[in-house]
Amino acid sequence: MNRTADLLMQESGCRLDHPAAAKFRQHVMDGDWSKADNDLTELKSLLESSSQSLVEMKFLLLEQKYLEYLEDGRVLDALHVLRNELTPLQHNTVRVHELSSYMMCSGREELQVRASWEGKGLKSRTQLMDKLQEFLPPSIMLPPRRLHTLLCQAVEHQKHQCPYHNTKTEDGLENISLLVDHHCTREQFPCETIQILNDHCDEVWFCRFSPDGLKLATGSKDTTVVVWDVDPDTLTCTHRKTLEGHSYGVAYIAWSPDSTHLIACGPEDCPELWIWNIESDELRVKVSHSPEDSLTSCSWHRDGKKFVTGGIRGQFYQCDLEGNVLDSWEGVRVNCLWCRSDGKTVLAADTHHRVRAYNFDELSDFNILQEDHPVMAFSVNRTDRLALLNVATQGVHLWDLQDRCLVRKFQGVTQGHFTIHSCFGGINQDFIASGSEDNKVYVWHIKRELPIATLTGHTRTVNCVAWNPVHHQMLASVSDDCTIRIWGPANKHQNSRSKSGYMGESPSSSSSSSNGSVWHDMGS
Repeated sequence: MNRTADLLMQESGCRLDHPAAAKFRQHVMDGDWSKADNDLTELKSLLESSSQSLVEMKFLLLEQKYLEYLEDGRVLDALHVLRNELTPLQHNTVRVHELSSYMMCSGREELQVRASWEGKGLKSRTQLMDKLQEFLPPSIMLPPRRLHTLLCQAVEHQKHQCPYHNTKTEDGLENISLLVDHHCTREQFPCETIQILNDHCDEVWFCRFSPDGLKLATGSKDTTVVVWDVDPDTLTCTHRKTLEGHSYGVAYIAWSPDSTHLIACGPEDCPELWIWNIESDELRVKVSHSPEDSLTSCSWHRDGKKFVTGGIRGQFYQCDLEGNVLDSWEGVRVNCLWCRSDGKTVLAADTHHRVRAYNFDELSDFNILQEDHPVMAFSVNRTDRLALLNVATQGVHLWDLQDRCLVRKFQGVTQGHFTIHSCFGGINQDFIASGSEDNKVYVWHIKRELPIATLTGHTRTVNCVAWNPVHHQMLASVSDDCTIRIWGPANKHQNSRSKSGYMGESPSSSSSSSNGSVWHDMGS
């Protein structure tokens, strides 16, 4: 490569590096420290902040020179560098003292460990040169690995342009062809019904995957929560346990951060919530303070030791795992709750069409965002920056919590005054999915207003959609048609058909069938 570059420069008359910079690089890589030091004088006039940059570059050169002398056992030479060259620079005194302590090292191995240094040779000198180049303008010397950086940027740009990209980003360029643009096909995206689950006998109101991606919980008007085990290979679910006794039905579910517990809340004016231990499939505690309460939404704090709950009658509590109320906030009529990742702040959507932040420790609260219509439900992405709101009669809105501005209104979904829950999804949470009153599931890329997929198959309102947080090609939706649909890529759909004899067969349900699954590409 170097010979090719030299030949190209000779033929074109265009040099990549300034001659003085090229000479400096060669002397550094050869370990010719006195010549490299002389080269610095020649480069001084080309440096942007010449005096300070020159001192820092000299210090880096002398540091390498000192360490190499120590490794070679030339202790007196190293001492001379320390006393007569490094110390007079009067730069980074703390580091000089640290370097002097390396004199006590018993040998090469100890020196390399204590100094976190690669040892004398090509690798450490290349790392040194990378540091030195930070002080040289790009017009003087091409930044290190510039071509590799440009190619990686090109590939990343192509991935951002791909509406269906939902696979892990590979490090480096080894597995990527630069001969064609990056392109994910629709067959790799969760667009086909892999399984239909019929275990509920009434409307299914809510679904959510556990944080570890291995379980799915569904709540229904039939007063049960069904917990399902997820098979990561087939992206299908098998019945694990039915949790019974929720007399008002189950309209909201929240998993603890460690996936060991879940809270089940009821609809409308339900005065109770249930905390289940999923490892033992046993009820830990039933929380009910007053028949006048409404406890219809909840969220866990990040430590999994506390949670918040509330409802539209004005109850807003912070509780421990035994259901004891630790703190309460008077007069907040809550539609939906979310605990932020700082472990202190709770976001609450209230009946004034807004989302406010509450801090129970400091007893402070302030407005985050204001909508013109009721905020029926919302969720926050894992960076804690973006909020996804389902707004009555308006559909799905994306807000930036830091800048407190509306980013995007997603088109297509039909939402009146029913509570519909949408979600973030995909490997980088680049996708949005929501149910709809027109019986469909809509999927958008986070940067596009029009849906990239419309999933059909449900026959009544789709109340909630959940994206598996670990197995990113798996989506679940629940509906008033009493069914749960598991969506996956076309290849998983084909596998499930070949194994079961027909698409949609559920290993846990006695009567599973499919009326077909159509996906419409609307945004490509």
